[in-house]
Amino acid sequence: MTLSSRWASDWRALGTEPPADEVLHALVARYAEPHRAYHTMQHLGECFGHLDAVWDLAEHPGELAIALWFHDAAYNTHAADNEEQSAELARRVVLGAGASAAVARRVCDLILSTRHLAPPPPGDAALLVDIDLAILGADEKRFDEYEMQIRREYAWVPELIFRQTRSRVLSGFLARPHVYSTPYFTERYEARARSNLARTLARLVA
Repeated sequence: MTLSSRWASDWRALGTEPPADEVLHALVARYAEPHRAYHTMQHLGECFGHLDAVWDLAEHPGELAIALWFHDAAYNTHAADNEEQSAELARRVVLGAGASAAVARRVCDLILSTRHLAPPPPGDAALLVDIDLAILGADEKRFDEYEMQIRREYAWVPELIFRQTRSRVLSGFLARPHVYSTPYFTERYEARARSNLARTLARLVA
């Protein structure tokens, strides 16, 4: 499936026709911004692969798909409101495409769940967060590449501070009873995610 056909299909799953092509082009341009290394179309493509595997588990799969498209639309490592900016952009586009205010609100809420401040509520938010965190359970080679990509995005942070901050983030996931919130992701990725996190934390504190 091409990017444009995926875009059109996901909007129709939402119950609307897709917005003008310029909206897709502008969104793809965001994911190609030069300061990004992980939060790129590579990440989005990996997310879509996981979404396809759990599509039938979603209550509103079209909303989940559109939330994925926009969940990292705004990404600036100097900012603290990326998810809020991404959600607001999604809200405007979803409403502009003719969806209801209730649909737009649910899409926004899904995007805001990717702040990862706490385990998400059951349902589509749990699926979206697990899709976003699936990288933690990737094979060792891909996970290590992901860690290097994150470091490049925070190249402006001094090494000691980065190690301390990154250790806190990863320790937070490891301290949870479960990294993942849905049976599908727990069964397939939990053990490997914990192994990856433990291995990386050992390296960060060395």
